[in-house]
Amino acid sequence: MSYAIIRNENYKMGQLPYIYRHNERKNTNYSNRDIIKENGIKNYSIKNVNTSYQKAFNNIKEKYKLKGQIKKVSNVMCELIITSDKEFFQRIGEEETKRYFQKAYEFVAGYQNLGEEFIVSAKVHMDESTPHMHIVFIPVVHKKDKNGNDINKIACSEFWKGKESYRILQDKFYQNVIDNGFELERGKTKDNEHIKIEQLKKITNYEMQTIFENTKQEEQENVTNDIEVIRKDYKRLINKCNMLNKRYTKVKNIIESSLSEVEYLQEKNIELQKENADLKSKNSKMRKYIDTVFEYVNLMFDFPKEEFKRLVNLFFDKIYHKER
Repeated sequence: MSYAIIRNENYKMGQLPYIYRHNERKNTNYSNRDIIKENGIKNYSIKNVNTSYQKAFNNIKEKYKLKGQIKKVSNVMCELIITSDKEFFQRIGEEETKRYFQKAYEFVAGYQNLGEEFIVSAKVHMDESTPHMHIVFIPVVHKKDKNGNDINKIACSEFWKGKESYRILQDKFYQNVIDNGFELERGKTKDNEHIKIEQLKKITNYEMQTIFENTKQEEQENVTNDIEVIRKDYKRLINKCNMLNKRYTKVKNIIESSLSEVEYLQEKNIELQKENADLKSKNSKMRKYIDTVFEYVNLMFDFPKEEFKRLVNLFFDKIYHKER
């Protein structure tokens, strides 16, 4: 039996270029061998983005006056990957496949009262063995401020609030699938038991996610009361902070030194440009002066101008060879 699959991943601002290039097929080459470039023409957008995800985020934030403090560690966008298995899509055919993704898109636009305006991109990939859709959106929650005014706030932790948030997503998505007449089983939430891990890697943008995998594993919070575990984790974090501080100091010194060198070279370059311009001006004046002298010699002594130039050049050539 086939399953209704929906998975979420949260991203920070610095990660957006990677998912943009993957989802919008901006890369030249892909390590994922499942991608067939020739079939890229079959990909399509339910919601198209005409710029990078970072610029789209800034544009939407400004247009809708979104609240929320954005830091480097803040999750600013979410990505839902929606799919099933290859057999399901082969069974229902092309038109029903399009309807499946369209209904999924409408579900996401209305989920948690999100609003279609906060969906940045919805891209359907048909150039892999299993059709799937990437929906990238800003996690906006609608609430009131201290004065009771309605506001829209970027808040990933509030959008996915509570341990059951993803289970609720699975439940509601499955109900939407059933209501729209698609015969699928509900996706299991534990350990992805219904889908092979290699297939899931391909579907869920594994190329980009592996870049951040080690960081996620190392920085996961240890939920424990074991004082020894906490002590060891504390020491590890202190050591890591010290290491990062040393690296930061080293890089900072290199950058400051490089900037000083660049400023010095820029100043020297400006000086040389001025000197060069001054020499060009003097050289031009000297040429005019010499040319005038040749003219006077020609008029006063009736001596051919070109012959006089030849003799002068010959004289200076002899002096030059003697000095060498």
